[in-house]
Amino acid sequence: MVSMERVIATESGLVGGRRGRGRSISWRGIPFAAPPLGDKRFRAPQPPEAWRGVRECDSFGDALIQEKYLTLTTPLKLQPMSEDCLTLNVFSPDSVPSAPRPVMVFVHGGGFLMGMAATPIYDGTHLARNQDVVVVTIQYRFGPFGFLDVTEYADPEHPFETNLGLRDQIAALEWVQRNIAAFGGDADNVTVFGESAGGSSVLALLAVPAAKGLFAAAIAESPAPELVVEQDTARIIADEFLRLLDDPFRAPGAPHDGHPFPARQARRLLSRASGHAIHQAGKKLMDYSMKVDVGVFLPMAPIIGDDILPQSPLQAARAGVTHPIPLVVGNNREEGALFARFFDLTPAVEKTVHKLAGTAGGEAIRAVYGEEKADKSRLSGDFLFWGPTSVFVDGHSAVAPTYHYRYDYVTRLLKASGFGATHTTEMLAVFGSLKTYVAGFLAIADWRSVSRLVAEVQGRWGGFARHRDPGSDWPAYTTADRRVLIIDDPSRVDTDPDARRREVWQRLHSTELSG
Repeated sequence: MVSMERVIATESGLVGGRRGRGRSISWRGIPFAAPPLGDKRFRAPQPPEAWRGVRECDSFGDALIQEKYLTLTTPLKLQPMSEDCLTLNVFSPDSVPSAPRPVMVFVHGGGFLMGMAATPIYDGTHLARNQDVVVVTIQYRFGPFGFLDVTEYADPEHPFETNLGLRDQIAALEWVQRNIAAFGGDADNVTVFGESAGGSSVLALLAVPAAKGLFAAAIAESPAPELVVEQDTARIIADEFLRLLDDPFRAPGAPHDGHPFPARQARRLLSRASGHAIHQAGKKLMDYSMKVDVGVFLPMAPIIGDDILPQSPLQAARAGVTHPIPLVVGNNREEGALFARFFDLTPAVEKTVHKLAGTAGGEAIRAVYGEEKADKSRLSGDFLFWGPTSVFVDGHSAVAPTYHYRYDYVTRLLKASGFGATHTTEMLAVFGSLKTYVAGFLAIADWRSVSRLVAEVQGRWGGFARHRDPGSDWPAYTTADRRVLIIDDPSRVDTDPDARRREVWQRLHSTELSG
């Protein structure tokens, strides 16, 4: 077959790609919006600036400012960081297609606090080549750069917007609509997919009016649908953020005079503070949310109640107003095991359960989950991921075909470590990047089994992206039968697995969302 052109014309200028192994080609670090610097900080993304000549897109763009160790691309190499992070990457088979290829746009995870498209396991080469699709991986603003509500401090000369991270994702999807045909992709057949905070973003986009028509299918892996912040709470958080930014030695949650933070001083800080200072104040907000009960698990996450996200994804699903788009959605069997080892969710979970003390919901939770460490890990995972996801699935399945899965597969090393099929482990199968140092290490004792799993999962994801068929053996989920694909080696279909636990969270969320 004829090779793809290395130089592609986008709306902003020519981009040069790099050919890779196995008949692949990629364009990395393409700007999809203007750098969010200067008067563009805390603003909605603006159109990218045009350039002359060929822009060589042979390396990933800068990661957004975060902790350095989170930007490792190899054990000895760090990805550069800056606020100038609004770039995307395109991966394609190195051949001219006979018809436009399906497009898969990936949103990375990181709890809305971290992450980057340069993470080695997100390399789209293998998935693009094996499934004959165009893969796009995007970056967006998170943490204080992407999910603060500072609109209260705006004036006509200094306008601010909310939900910048979601607006970035929308801007990237709009770029895909305008440009992907030049890369051999089909703008009418775009599947948006993401994991963890990326999966949560996918569910949020299903409830975002401005995202209508930007994608035709969706895949949400391990979403946490309730990682959202009400507008009133977001403004309390923004006030504390500004106090932390103004005084680097301030203890999070320390008493103050009770007056709102001065608007003029706020605008000065927001425009002049360094990116590093904004990051450090955002880190302290985590301590603030643990110390002061502001009613949210994380202080920076999608904000509900504005023009972008009028209501939470769960509320939209229960009301039947999510975009009627086919969806693949699921969780991993031991989601909570990762956090039990590195970031214990138990105190936050127990605080929530304590609020339910004396109610039928609280008693039911205590009846289902024991006091052992494994029980508390399962409770944490269900509280954050699986419980609310099951509620979303029930709602969305009434408006569009929905395929529900549970990922059970574990390698021998994961099993021996005690992690099991924990959070993010399915990424090994989705991208199939077995040559990365982490994935290769985890798969080394189970190479044949892992290879089978990669072929199966990529085949299902690719089939769904191509023609909405993730496999003839995987029936669509309905509340009448609740059939779920258990992804393993071999996979199987189960009817309402873990029904007792599901019923507890269904009742709990039904009470919360109707209250």
